[in-house]
Amino acid sequence: MNDIPLCVDLDGTLTPVDTLHESMLSLGKLSPASLLALPTWLSAGRAQFKRCIAERIQIDATSLPFRQDLLEWLREERGKGRRLVLATAADQTVAQRVAAHLELFDEVVSSNGTDNLSGERKRRALVERFGEKGFDYVGNDTKDEAVWKSARHAIVVGATGLAKRARRVAAVSRVFPSSGGSLRTWIKAIRLHQWVKNVLVLLPAVMAHTILQPGVLWATLLAFLAFGLCASSVYVVNDLFDLAADRDHPRKRSRPFASGALSARSGGIAAILLMLGAVTIASELRPLFWATLGGYYTLTWTYSLRLKRTAIVDVLTLAGLYTMRIIAGAAATLTPLSFWLLAFSTFIFLSLGCVKRYTELDDARRAGKVTSHGRGYWADDLPLIMSLGTASAYSTVMVLALYINSADSRMLYAHSTPLWLICPLLLYWISRVWLLTTRGQMHDDPVVFALRDRVSLFVFALLALIIFVAI
Repeated sequence: MNDIPLCVDLDGTLTPVDTLHESMLSLGKLSPASLLALPTWLSAGRAQFKRCIAERIQIDATSLPFRQDLLEWLREERGKGRRLVLATAADQTVAQRVAAHLELFDEVVSSNGTDNLSGERKRRALVERFGEKGFDYVGNDTKDEAVWKSARHAIVVGATGLAKRARRVAAVSRVFPSSGGSLRTWIKAIRLHQWVKNVLVLLPAVMAHTILQPGVLWATLLAFLAFGLCASSVYVVNDLFDLAADRDHPRKRSRPFASGALSARSGGIAAILLMLGAVTIASELRPLFWATLGGYYTLTWTYSLRLKRTAIVDVLTLAGLYTMRIIAGAAATLTPLSFWLLAFSTFIFLSLGCVKRYTELDDARRAGKVTSHGRGYWADDLPLIMSLGTASAYSTVMVLALYINSADSRMLYAHSTPLWLICPLLLYWISRVWLLTTRGQMHDDPVVFALRDRVSLFVFALLALIIFVAI
């Protein structure tokens, strides 16, 4: 019957995300001090709490991910002449923006700063408007059971278990399956593949030829794991802070949190647990390692909140974060830091940081934008970024050549002459990376590119062989 209105929930139903949680994240990023006021706002009631946040943060409805299968069905129902109502516990300002963007709903029923339209309150509001059994309701949560009790039909967005619960209180006419985050999704979210970067903590001991000593090997493995957990925690937080920018990116929009595959709330919990794991493992190592790990974590937070939006400073910070992994490896094993290693890592990672920024900015330029969203660069800065990146790349080879010719090298390598072959190989690899970058064929992350690129893997294998022969 087309005269029965179809009422649709917003958070977790129409969109897989929770707009309140994401608004709180945006508030924390925009004004961390404002978070101190949250308890005061909450003491005034959840409806007022939502209103206070909505007044300070404007959700961009155009960038929100929506359940396309549900949207298509709703459009079909509207095409049949059915009245659609957006019934949500979100604040009225948020609900109105979503409704205006979708141009699908005839009416909006939402929290208004006084009444928090959730569960029983939502049921009473809908019954008051449409009468008992006078509406169908689309929901996704156990709180929606109260609404389904008074609905003619229940439409469930969720797993099989929720559908079974809904059938106990209402006639379920349709189910839109939705599963929680899978193991594969979580692996993608914590960017397990990025742990390869933490191999850098092994580098001081490897270059000092002490890695096979039992105590050194165990310490470096613990350091690797601690940095991996810490970095994953940072990646999760960074993705949560970058939701708007990622959703505006052609490839990053598919990331677990940006796409809504994982909720912001679960991401926050995961970030805390990952960091606790890192701290627990770090406690088994020397205090100097704790200090380095703490400095790394602090710098990554500063980068996420502020530095990534400052041109030039952002790529210098990226290079510093990579180099801090090497410093941490030396701290974990009490291996003396090599000037040559620090100089080499600073230049090579500054170049790769420039590759990353060049790729992002070039993507934005190709999409017709003059700036890279969330970054401090303009499209006209592309030549400058390339100059900085290539100059830094070739400085890396110069540092390497000077090291091979130094007394330090001759002390560690019985046959140092073969090491000179590394220079042309590195020149080729760096030049190829920048060639592909300027052609628009580079991955967002050059490290990920190197791990997937057959030519790069072949070059790395040759480099390892040369070092082995030199030893």
